[in-house]
Amino acid sequence: MSSWDSLGDVAGVAQLVGFNAVQLISMIVRAANTARMHKKNCKQFAQHLKLIGNLLDQLKISELKKYPETREPLEQLEDALRKSYILINSCQDRSYLYLLAMGWNVVYQFRKAQSEIDRYLRLVPLINLVGNARVRVIERLDDIEKHQCEYTFEEDDRRIQDAILKPESIKNDASILKKTLSRSYPNLGLHDALQKENEKLQLELQVSQSNMDVGQCQIIERLFDITEALSANYFIEKDLQKGIPIQHGYSYSDVAGETAHAYGGNFHKNRDASTTRKGSSVSSRHDPLSSNCQHEEWHADLLGCCSQPYLCIKTFFCPCWTLSKVASVATNKHVSPADACNELMAYALVFSCCCYTCCFRRKLRNMLNIKGGIVDDFLSHLLCCCCALVQEWREIEMRCGPENTRTIPPPLQYMES
Repeated sequence: MSSWDSLGDVAGVAQLVGFNAVQLISMIVRAANTARMHKKNCKQFAQHLKLIGNLLDQLKISELKKYPETREPLEQLEDALRKSYILINSCQDRSYLYLLAMGWNVVYQFRKAQSEIDRYLRLVPLINLVGNARVRVIERLDDIEKHQCEYTFEEDDRRIQDAILKPESIKNDASILKKTLSRSYPNLGLHDALQKENEKLQLELQVSQSNMDVGQCQIIERLFDITEALSANYFIEKDLQKGIPIQHGYSYSDVAGETAHAYGGNFHKNRDASTTRKGSSVSSRHDPLSSNCQHEEWHADLLGCCSQPYLCIKTFFCPCWTLSKVASVATNKHVSPADACNELMAYALVFSCCCYTCCFRRKLRNMLNIKGGIVDDFLSHLLCCCCALVQEWREIEMRCGPENTRTIPPPLQYMES
């Protein structure tokens, strides 16, 4: 389980028990105004919740909680709002670099949160309303349903994320990263901002270690390297301003390791201490587990397609629909069901449909870092193409969250080491 999957953990949600839905919405709106990352998404989410808050004011929550049939969905709604508050608050409190690196994952959480809140709201029966009041409430519910927000990752943030994800770009894009950190911490200098980021990344690393999430640990280790490199650049510039020459032959990464000690020794000291405390094999990217677990297993079982009967039936009668969804993710570009159908018909003429469909399985497997081979892919589609397609789409949903057809982002993000 990743740290984003555990956003609504028991401890965090328990602190918000006692607040009703209207109070939670007010807290979310206030938190959205102070977000440092995903500001547009936070504001859209808060605007959507304002509509719900106005409706709940009209419904009088205290009255609704008197009825057993309305109490349970209201409690579920409040629980979803508590998790949403933790999500919004994380856009202010969590590491800025980590939020950038996990950009699309945060977007998925916004989509999931709104979908969950709207679903629970529709479950609240309007038993105590009659006449005009009932009509007005139904109209408000329609307005809320029509107010569908498009949560996405901003283009400017994507460019900064690219600078983080590409190892060779640290030196070239150092000025961009420094500017964004300065904007994120307007009251701190670069030295203090980097130290603050380092402290927050330590917390992220501890959470990922406790969840035994190797991928997350590798991402955070990469972010530590970035803070070290930026720290190195900071001290180099300071020395140059003082007229101190830089020793010839030093590379950017060479200085990063040494200046980490000049930087209070916090980077390596804290990382080593964290590794010792946890005793976990996932605490460092140099650990044997990190190299041994480069390839993962399928989360969705090939023969577990019956766990989602509707998807299974839909794929059986319309395989092009599921194939187009899988192909869109595997190729990172939109593939319509019509395009998939045309390609399938063309390959059917030479009796090689399985060759066509298994190619997307191979691309998806490589993208998600799942172990296997081309023979396995071909046999899966040859023996039961529908089961294979269902497994692939279930795997995408398990790893990436619910689908959203408006925007096709990269479903998972990996970093080069």
